[in-house]
Amino acid sequence: MGVTDTTQQNSDRAQELKQFDESKLGVKGLVDSGLTSIPSLFVHPPETLSSLKPAQPRPASIRSIPTIDLSGWDSCRRPSVIEEAGRAARELGFFQVVNHGVPTEVLDRTITAVKAFNEQPMEAKARIYRREMDTGVAFFSNVDLFHSKAASWRDTLQIRLEPKPDMAEIPEVCRNEVMEWDQQIQRLGGILMGLLSEGLGLSPGKLQELTCPENRMMVGNYYPCCPQPNLTVGLASHTDPGVIAVLLQDQLPGLQVKHGDEWLDAPPIPGALVVNIGDILQIMSNNEYKSAEHRALANPNREPRVSIVVFHNLSNLDIQLGPLPELVSSAKPAAFRQFTMGEYMRAFFTNELNESLAHYFRA
Repeated sequence: MGVTDTTQQNSDRAQELKQFDESKLGVKGLVDSGLTSIPSLFVHPPETLSSLKPAQPRPASIRSIPTIDLSGWDSCRRPSVIEEAGRAARELGFFQVVNHGVPTEVLDRTITAVKAFNEQPMEAKARIYRREMDTGVAFFSNVDLFHSKAASWRDTLQIRLEPKPDMAEIPEVCRNEVMEWDQQIQRLGGILMGLLSEGLGLSPGKLQELTCPENRMMVGNYYPCCPQPNLTVGLASHTDPGVIAVLLQDQLPGLQVKHGDEWLDAPPIPGALVVNIGDILQIMSNNEYKSAEHRALANPNREPRVSIVVFHNLSNLDIQLGPLPELVSSAKPAAFRQFTMGEYMRAFFTNELNESLAHYFRA
């Protein structure tokens, strides 16, 4: 292929992306139009497609995402819970938690509310379709739409939970449920930070001290039925920014976590929440904890799949980050250089999701 052909292809793709974004339809709008094949801008390259496989049940003998029972986290079981969480964070960077204290009714209402937002008429969603977060609330399709090699089959409602936005900006159809969810996840986030902090041999409050004042962002992903799930993904392989992420998923499978060269399924467990380590915590832990690659397969089911993740981030963009001094020694020197949170976020928003940013800051 000549330079002229490549230039023309790039120009055509840029125009296609612009038209899709300006339509404000999102992926659900494409599905509602009755299409039977996906537009070319969603088709992923062969190297991505070759690794895709449907989520399958795994025998108990095969490695899977660990599940940690949080009951008794503040009693005599605490050392055992700390040991389990620390081991999961070191070996995989992912685990599920049960008996976490968030009522099942809150989980169900949150899923239902985010689904209801996405299933409103297009005009209602288009009012907040934007790529800027000035108001603290945005609806869009693909945060990396203009940077990625291919778009993914999902739509997103993003809400800044802390610092709090004007409540009137949060769509009424899910406003109360999102606020109720945030109250619960703020409490659970503090518990998880304490356990993971002690898992590093630090004081229980160390990670929370470092992340205060905290910035929490909720991302509600809606994965409509995909007519050609073998040609695209729901969410491209990536690692998460921030300290930790807590994910609520409905009962449709699709989430996968990379361990070595293998993709492991993270099957939905009724009432469970998924916890994963973010890039910032991998860096602060001096590579003790792992920020694992993960992805979501395109949804082949007629019923849409919904997942809601809350990212616990740092709000001070000027803060200096790097491995914590307590975790650096002559036997284990710093694996990462110092940098600011602002530097990290600039890199995050100008790169594809599938590029792990921890590598950018290696010492």
